[in-house]
Amino acid sequence: MKILDRYILTSFLSTFATVFVILFFIFILQGIWLFIADLAGKDLDTFLIFKFLAFYAPKVVPLVLPLSVLLASIMTFGNFAENYEFAAMKSSGISLRRAMHSLAIFILGLSFVAFLFANNIIPQAEYKFINLRKSIVQQKPSTAIAEGQFSTVGNHTIKVAEKYGDNDNLLRDVTIHKLSNLGVGTNVVIKAKRGELISNENSNFLQLILHDGNYYEDVPVKNYTEKNKVPFAKSSFKKYIINFDLSPLQKIDLEQDQISNTNNMLNINELRYTLDSLENNYKKDITSFTENSKQRFSITRPKYTSNQKSNDSVVNDLTTLVQPNQVISLYDNAKANVSNIKFSIEGSNYEFAEKIKNINNHWLAFYDKFVIAYACLLMFFIGAPIGAIIRKGGLGLPIVFAMIVFIVYHFINVFGKKLAQEDGITPFLGAWMSSILLTPVAILLTYRATNDIGLVNMDVILQPFFKLFKKRSKEKKLT
Repeated sequence: MKILDRYILTSFLSTFATVFVILFFIFILQGIWLFIADLAGKDLDTFLIFKFLAFYAPKVVPLVLPLSVLLASIMTFGNFAENYEFAAMKSSGISLRRAMHSLAIFILGLSFVAFLFANNIIPQAEYKFINLRKSIVQQKPSTAIAEGQFSTVGNHTIKVAEKYGDNDNLLRDVTIHKLSNLGVGTNVVIKAKRGELISNENSNFLQLILHDGNYYEDVPVKNYTEKNKVPFAKSSFKKYIINFDLSPLQKIDLEQDQISNTNNMLNINELRYTLDSLENNYKKDITSFTENSKQRFSITRPKYTSNQKSNDSVVNDLTTLVQPNQVISLYDNAKANVSNIKFSIEGSNYEFAEKIKNINNHWLAFYDKFVIAYACLLMFFIGAPIGAIIRKGGLGLPIVFAMIVFIVYHFINVFGKKLAQEDGITPFLGAWMSSILLTPVAILLTYRATNDIGLVNMDVILQPFFKLFKKRSKEKKLT
């Protein structure tokens, strides 16, 4: 390796490492705010919190890595241009393209590492992270309920004034609202002076034992005037037991390597296998629904005789086969059948739309493995020319340009994925939309920087205004 290549690579790596560490911790802090409800006020030990953040950390790398490459490229090449180091290189016959050569090879290797990281590390971390969140409730049942606020457990919302005891499993002043069977509103309220949480690691149920309380339940009435009185039934109890089903949050051994059906937890091979199964099942469901619809709702037209017109309506044919007093019933049955057909089609459309969305999400997860690798290359070939053109290093103007470029990239990326999820565009186009749109920008910037054209040719923009101004000034002189 030549001295110049070593110097450029060392300068870039020092800047890149600093920027990556700073941005990484900023995004980690953002993640803490996102999951503050899972961490705050639940008496979790330091090791468990550290494990929680360690499993969350790989998720932020796809955001931090391209932004770090972009900002480090702008700062490094901006410092070279600002300190006239590029001028010294050019005077020695070394072009900007040659100066970018060693870094381009390094970024290519970094892209390959990013692909391996996205394909192997991130799915495992996602799996561990989600299962850790599920297991926290089982390991520490008191974490399911926070002090001074309503916490949702199953179809109950629970509020306690204080938690105490060795494991915070003893409760004081417990208020419970039980949702109605329809899932809307509350029809049962339970208040107790004391409570106790009991759980077993081998059981999927969390048991809440209440002491010295009252049970209130709304009484349904048929008369609307009586409903305004809000009638309810009240009963007192010395001991009342409630069992909460924690099977959705059941404990899963974090050391077991089981394949989950969540798309972000799968690598490329697992995604291919899952996508093949999902698409085959979707085709079978479509075929099955079509055949069932034909069998359930098909109408067999009566055979016509030679003296009947083929365009006679089915309704007229059917009404001639029944008594006059049965015609209304016939129409009601036909209307009911049409309503059933409409309801079946609408329900199936929603079900099929959800399956398509699930398939699209898996395709997006598949393409994201490659997008993160390409994003590193793309950000380098955007950032390096910008740094060479603006000729500013440090943390001022480079940060402004880096944030503008990255916000545009991230916005287009999110927009494309949302559109692809709803089947508005193909998942391939949704995942690669930001890269496709910004690649010509990277090519243009690299061309202008390597040919010393500059970021924007102001003469081209201002020349028409100068001509217009000169023309008007001549007209005024003539008048």
